[in-house]
Amino acid sequence: MAIRQIRMRDDEVLRKRCKEVTKFDDKLAVLLDDMYETMMKADGVGLAAPQVGILKRVVVIDVGTGRIELVNPEIIETEGEQDGPEGCLSFPGLFGKVKRPNKVKVKAQDRNGRPFMAEGEELLARAFCHECDHLDGHVFTELVTEYVK
Repeated sequence: MAIRQIRMRDDEVLRKRCKEVTKFDDKLAVLLDDMYETMMKADGVGLAAPQVGILKRVVVIDVGTGRIELVNPEIIETEGEQDGPEGCLSFPGLFGKVKRPNKVKVKAQDRNGRPFMAEGEELLARAFCHECDHLDGHVFTELVTEYVK
């Protein structure tokens, strides 16, 4: 495993839509492992592949309940609303209030291509939305209603 460089604010890769993963191989496994290690070293709760310069639909998340890997994730259901602070490893030190669903259900594939569903509430729901936005070339600053310290 290796620590990858996290792309910052103005890097054009953060504004590009990612391609679907079609090869579930050792290269994907290495990417997932490297992303997780990079996220943990940076003290984050989520990291999307474009944040390390890879335009693939790949996400890792850990909100303190264990590692979640999402390949080709798609949000299929949302419920409720939460309005709270959000940050991003690509925007260090910047935090803003962002409205997100309070409950989110995603369908995705694991590192071997097997489909599965995952559900999250509160912080996990926020992470699902935040990281899926990255895969479509969107960053949280587009949704900030108020910046906070």
